[in-house]
Amino acid sequence: MDTMRDRFAPVLSRILDEDPRVAVVLAEIGKDGFAGARRRHPDRVINVGIREQLLVGAAAGLALTGMRPVVHTFASFLVERPFEQVKLDLGHQDVGAVLVSAAASFDWPAGGYTHMAPGDIALLDTLDGWTVHVPGHPDEAETLLRHAVAAGDDKVYVRLSVQANRQALAVDGQRLRTVREGRSGVVVAVGPVLDAVLTATEGLDVTVLYATTVRPFDGAALRRATETAGTDVVLVEPYLAGTSTAAVSEALSDVPHRVLGLGVGRRELRRYGTVEEHVAAHGLDAGSLRERIGRFAGGPVAR
Repeated sequence: MDTMRDRFAPVLSRILDEDPRVAVVLAEIGKDGFAGARRRHPDRVINVGIREQLLVGAAAGLALTGMRPVVHTFASFLVERPFEQVKLDLGHQDVGAVLVSAAASFDWPAGGYTHMAPGDIALLDTLDGWTVHVPGHPDEAETLLRHAVAAGDDKVYVRLSVQANRQALAVDGQRLRTVREGRSGVVVAVGPVLDAVLTATEGLDVTVLYATTVRPFDGAALRRATETAGTDVVLVEPYLAGTSTAAVSEALSDVPHRVLGLGVGRRELRRYGTVEEHVAAHGLDAGSLRERIGRFAGGPVAR
């Protein structure tokens, strides 16, 4: 199966052919995937070199002229390094762009901590008006990318990962999807952690909701699920643990509830290792999730 990022360049190249308003802005990373599109649209495939602040600033300038810029590089270079430009050039000027990241939390461990960004969505949460998509499969990534580009002049972040679920689900860029129903708690699985969550909760009497759009957070769907499953909620996110706990608490602010946020820990893992080793070290493998979810939900944990 191709990865989300493998899918990104061909899909966006087709969008460039279809929509003269769309441009892609790169900072060296990913440029080879757009070689054909650049020959066809040299004025709308722009490589600014290794200048991440300029990457976002140039996109904002395009947006001010009425273009729909799509900006791509690794998450740490797209959200963290040029955060001032994201905040001011896009946010303060009230113009839109589609930021599409790669590498996610620890997709390339050999790159070291400079190429990891588990805090990207938490950082964007300090800003107003962002839509955030976290696909769990390349097919979902294509659907959500098309949603993002078509979203008028909105500010949208699409978080791509090499981690993926085995099968794609139908996603609409808005709502949580109910995957399993139970009566002893709700587990919200975000993007590529769904397979691990389903394995971890096999035999547990919990409702599993699937989220690929986490901002705005679909609080209405969560509330509906808690009406039958109760108000113990576990969030399993493939980025900084607890990033969406405030969104859950806001959705359930008028009822007693408990929230457990699972995800990437704050402690930096200083050995490169593999993606699978990082998943296990952060407790995001199915066995660790089963233990933690089962303890929180109060049911028996079969081994």
